[in-house]
Amino acid sequence: MKAIVQDRYGAPEVLRMVELPVPAPGPGEVLVRVGASAVGTGDWRLRAAAFPGIMAVPGRLMFGILGPRARVPGQDFAGTIAAVGAGVTRFRPGDRVFGTGMSGAHAEYLAMPEDAAIAATPEGLSDLEAAALPFGAVTAVTFLRDVAKVRTGDRVLIVGASGGVGSIAVQVAASMGAQVTGLASGGNLDLVRGLGAEEALDYRRVDVTARQAQRFDVILDTVGALSWRKARRILSPGGRFVPLNFGVGDMLAALLPVRGGRRMRLAISQGSAPLMAEIARMAATGAIRPVIDRVYGLREIRAAHAHVEARHRAGAVVIDVAGAEALARAA
Repeated sequence: MKAIVQDRYGAPEVLRMVELPVPAPGPGEVLVRVGASAVGTGDWRLRAAAFPGIMAVPGRLMFGILGPRARVPGQDFAGTIAAVGAGVTRFRPGDRVFGTGMSGAHAEYLAMPEDAAIAATPEGLSDLEAAALPFGAVTAVTFLRDVAKVRTGDRVLIVGASGGVGSIAVQVAASMGAQVTGLASGGNLDLVRGLGAEEALDYRRVDVTARQAQRFDVILDTVGALSWRKARRILSPGGRFVPLNFGVGDMLAALLPVRGGRRMRLAISQGSAPLMAEIARMAATGAIRPVIDRVYGLREIRAAHAHVEARHRAGAVVIDVAGAEALARAA
């Protein structure tokens, strides 16, 4: 099978394509024929060992001190069950699935436990569309529903509202009955409004922290643009600031009470089978839809990583592993 491998940390040039044996599913495992995968923020950070804040040392210990333990990168995927190991009951060969794991998705085949973060692909979604969902949806649902505990009528500010997480977070917050304001670049404001934001602001023109007459019950910062000092200026009493990136100082600040009950809440998102099933349900009902910025071929993995690392995308960056889009264009 064709697969992308990485033997050391570094720039996108450390990624290369090789031929590897197709893995055999062990007991309790499924073998997925990967149709599409995605490149998210976590993928380029793992490639470069660019672990944010306090994760620098734990990240190396977890993923490899001098180089990555997992040779084939890639977390999010969509495809078809090609084979199952002994004892598997959740899936059968031919089932279309999508999900997320720690590694291995940038290859034509991927073996993983059947009880991992996998779900049946909703009807009507292609592999390219399904692969665009896990990264943003897992993070958005975890941070908005479980960490910030968004309620109907809450005023929610999404910082980085057109990115891989932000574009899904706008939809998730709107589906929960929140009044959503999205902060993005000027060229993406129509996209943000179309995803369900009642207000879309250009971060280059508007300093949202200076508009103290406008208060938010929840602020989700997907790009690390706001400090706690600035965010709390525009939080309503009892408001919650939820940053995806944080350091030691933020951990200490999160423990300290602030007048008015304002709090910074910190967490790390992780996929699971129940969460993927919920995401599949939301996609099936139209509560969320994939937003794709660009599609690359597997051979273009370096360009895909460089594009994601530049942090100017609108939605997800997807890898067409099976070449389905190229075949469609040729036809």
